[in-house]
Amino acid sequence: MRPTLSSAEIDALAYDLPQWTLEPGGLAITRHLEFKDFKTAFTFMTEVAEAADRLDHHPEWSNVYNRVSIRLTTHDSKGLTARDIVLARAVDAAASD
Repeated sequence: MRPTLSSAEIDALAYDLPQWTLEPGGLAITRHLEFKDFKTAFTFMTEVAEAADRLDHHPEWSNVYNRVSIRLTTHDSKGLTARDIVLARAVDAAASD
């Protein structure tokens, strides 16, 4: 089990990951993205899936046409860990492509 983020680390998320929303209770972060079409959304999801596999850390996500919603948490730690932050940064990088 990985250690969860400290209160200070969670507080810093608003500045470190401004496009993400901290869920009440601080156990997960979410991001909602919109793309020009389904193909672009799916290409983005494929890139994130490859990063998630490399990290062995997989998001909770959904896709409807050009919209993708992502929720990150580390289930076995029951909260946010450094692994969630690494994957969130990979999501941000893929979204900026």
